[in-house]
Amino acid sequence: MQFSPALADQDGAHSLSNRAGVGLKPQHAVDIFGSGHGVGFFEVHAENYMGAGGAPHRLLGRVRESFPLSLHGVGLSIGSARPLCREHLGRLKQLVERYQPALFSEHLAWSSHGGAFLNDLLPIPYNAESLAQVCDHVDLVQETLRTRLLLENPATYLVFEASTMSETDFLHTVASRTGCGLLLDVSNVYVSAVNHGFEPMAYIDAFPLEDVAEIHLAGFAVDRNDDCAPLLIDSHGSEVAEVVWRLFQRTLARTGPIATLIEWDNDVPAFSALAAQADRAQAFLTAQARRRVRTLNA
Repeated sequence: MQFSPALADQDGAHSLSNRAGVGLKPQHAVDIFGSGHGVGFFEVHAENYMGAGGAPHRLLGRVRESFPLSLHGVGLSIGSARPLCREHLGRLKQLVERYQPALFSEHLAWSSHGGAFLNDLLPIPYNAESLAQVCDHVDLVQETLRTRLLLENPATYLVFEASTMSETDFLHTVASRTGCGLLLDVSNVYVSAVNHGFEPMAYIDAFPLEDVAEIHLAGFAVDRNDDCAPLLIDSHGSEVAEVVWRLFQRTLARTGPIATLIEWDNDVPAFSALAAQADRAQAFLTAQARRRVRTLNA
């Protein structure tokens, strides 16, 4: 069932389209409010704010008064073969109603089984059975939250023989059937491309870019697989790599400015380092917006 745009805040994605944001970290509270910076919005992991109150909500409330907010879920288990946890979904609904985020996103992955929540985002096969399950889950989430869900492409380390369609075709079909939007994680594209041996820009060329309302950029770690070939890990523990910045710039040339988030969740640096990454993303967004204006006025 396709989601009705009338149920969603369609101005949310548009209001952030030319802004670069960062993940909200409690240790940065003083810098967020005590110094000038160019960060355009903040994003939080929903599961970190599912308690009723306390210090996390006091900080998030202050941030929401001054900045737009993006809410990023990591525990809905959209790709699970089992029904979604209604209790978890209910807590998520309370968060959305309380903070009215401009954007809400989740992962194309599963992360729970038999009532247990796993500390990982696990891949799914891309076939008709998974497609039906994901679409049903996306429909339920959007109708419950009364807002549009952005579904994120995963970083993967294996592929399934049971898959009968590409990842990009799968995401395109989910978006078409449910009316959801997409979150394009450019770093995930590069990680998966190296791990599976495909060309990252070819993936982006095939991606349903018309449905993208947010972009993520993050650092990755380099390891080796059993054959000693490079294996990239989506670690969120370092600066965005230069190769990902180039891929981001090429993507913006196709899409125009889109709300862009810097993810840095491990080995978190000083706020100034995080803000500098957002400033770099902002420079690309601003330059692309100016190119679009010049093109329209030509």
